Amino acid sequence: MSAWRLLSDDGAGAAEGLALDEALMASYARHATARPPTLRLYTYRRHVALVGRYQHLEAEVDLEACAQTSTEVSRRPTGGGAIIMGPDQLGVALVTRAPVAERPKELLARLSGGIVEALGEFGIEASFRGKNDLEVGGRKIAGLGLYLDGNGGLLFHASVLGALDVELMLRVLRIPVAKLADKAAAVVSERVTTVSEQTGDGWDGAKLRPLVAAGFASRLGVSIEAGEASRGELELADRLAMERYGERSWIDQRRPQPDATGTATLRTPAGTIRLYLALQGDTIKSALFTGDFSQVPPALVELEGGLKWKRLERSALERAVGAAFRDSEDLGTPGRWVSALLEAGGAALERPVAAPVRHGSCYFPERTEAQ
Repeated sequence: MSAWRLLSDDGAGAAEGLALDEALMASYARHATARPPTLRLYTYRRHVALVGRYQHLEAEVDLEACAQTSTEVSRRPTGGGAIIMGPDQLGVALVTRAPVAERPKELLARLSGGIVEALGEFGIEASFRGKNDLEVGGRKIAGLGLYLDGNGGLLFHASVLGALDVELMLRVLRIPVAKLADKAAAVVSERVTTVSEQTGDGWDGAKLRPLVAAGFASRLGVSIEAGEASRGELELADRLAMERYGERSWIDQRRPQPDATGTATLRTPAGTIRLYLALQGDTIKSALFTGDFSQVPPALVELEGGLKWKRLERSALERAVGAAFRDSEDLGTPGRWVSALLEAGGAALERPVAAPVRHGSCYFPERTEAQ
């Protein structure tokens, strides 16, 4: 049985937390001596806003609100959407040598199994869904990311939501659902859940740590032994914190092409539904459906996930709608949904892209008043 190294720490700063993750990965380059993986489970000392590797900073984060709330900001090496981390969330970093034959999506599904196993101990049935989420009943409970460097190292990132300050998240992240005012927290709650909510008990990152470590050991068939970062790893982390993750040139990076957004409305037997799409080129980055629901219909939750990273073309939309609506009878015909999605996507494609479009996290595309 392979023995993994476990690193545990609390109170990381935004730059320091990310820097140590990358420094650990440097030990797993192809030319380095083979060694067992390292699992780091840690928390941040206060709330930090972390944008994904390919996101536009000002489109994702309200920098003024961050300054007012003492929320630090940095950019992850992994992709995905903007997130809030702090003492209530457990940061997971698994570093190892990148396997040759496994695709990124397969890696995410396999490596997140340790978290799935841990949540199962609470009776929480989580599953890997879409591109980079663990969900419980269609609601996100952990975000996932993956980074493979040019030297053959692999970094698997995850954030497990022990609890979540929704009001702070809505304030510091540019999530367009915040424009819905009194409905904003309810819309977030329909799509995000926490260990505390699922169990009825209070959980934070430090409290989750031993259970997540045991989950990785059980699911991946390894032993995990407490260890420490080496002097070389800590020295490299210090340099990376100063020269990369704490530098504005890294944090302020911009994508060459910003996202575009558009909306459409659709009247259905369940009521009037507004569709929001965010596009990256002609690819759907995210979808959000709102209406006067007491609860979001499961078919719409499934469709939101099913549309992510699909091309904006009729055949792809028909397949996604058909799969989501196979058991639904009160949301209108699939053909009308496809037409509405093409309308929203067409509106997005017509918008100029000279300036960045604020689209918020990957779960909540921009709400455009003109549509």
